[in-house]
Amino acid sequence: MTAPLTATRAPVTPRARSGRQRQVRLVFLLPAAVFMGLFSIYPLIQLVRMSVSAVTVGTLNQEWVFTGLDNFSRSFSGEGAPALTRTLVFVVVVTGLGMLLGLAAAITLRTRGRWSGFLLALMVFVWALPPVVNGSVWKFLLADSGLFNTVLLASGLRDSPVPFLYDQHWALMSVAFVNAFAVIPFNALVFRAALMNIPPETFEAAALDGASRWQEIRHIMLPSVRSSTLVLLVLTIVYGFRSFDFIYVMTYGGPGTATNTLPFLGYMQAFVRYDFGLGAATSVAAVLGVLVLAAVYARSIRREESES
Repeated sequence: MTAPLTATRAPVTPRARSGRQRQVRLVFLLPAAVFMGLFSIYPLIQLVRMSVSAVTVGTLNQEWVFTGLDNFSRSFSGEGAPALTRTLVFVVVVTGLGMLLGLAAAITLRTRGRWSGFLLALMVFVWALPPVVNGSVWKFLLADSGLFNTVLLASGLRDSPVPFLYDQHWALMSVAFVNAFAVIPFNALVFRAALMNIPPETFEAAALDGASRWQEIRHIMLPSVRSSTLVLLVLTIVYGFRSFDFIYVMTYGGPGTATNTLPFLGYMQAFVRYDFGLGAATSVAAVLGVLVLAAVYARSIRREESES
């Protein structure tokens, strides 16, 4: 009797396995790619088209007339240049306060305990508040009869209320402070997660060597959060650069144009004055700034993944 023939399956080569895995990944990525194309890429293409066209209420539903860079020239020869300057000042204040105070809060709340947990929960609550609600609360706090001015007047430090939201010099700084306050909890949570990865033995060894609190921060904590700092820095800059809600709720770009940043100026040009082409040009300039920061963010993430 002859032994029955059994079919043998050819071994799967590593190249075939990697090709199959790549196909599976593409299948799972396809819905997300379609979604991003419809709701992100297509509107951006339309925004760029509108920025180089003459688009108003009368021509919005008609064929757009190509005007080249005329909208960009009109925007940045007028209100665009001062708005860009205000945007940069706004971003510097939001980023500086958000990063420094976020790191300080993370160092303070590094230990586990009842009070740390309570403060962390409070910070998460503040961070999760909708910007409209958060901005409305701060608008009342900074008003002439709000909490801050009431304390200042009662303490005798001032004879008249501070015009936090009604003075061209105070308004931009006040809204920037509120934006920084809103981003501090997120930065603190990320920094704290990095600090919690430091082994307790490291601090015990530093204490045995007689290290002070400042030396622990400088030589142990700061190096441990270095990888997270660049990512948080880029995210905070993007957050400040695209900020719109707090300005809309608290000052509506005023007094005058004191808090008119690029995103808010684009909104005013497009949806208040109905010059959609001019507003699109201003918005494209803001988007280009965000795209540059997004590229830096992606590069930093890729570098961090390659090092890990």
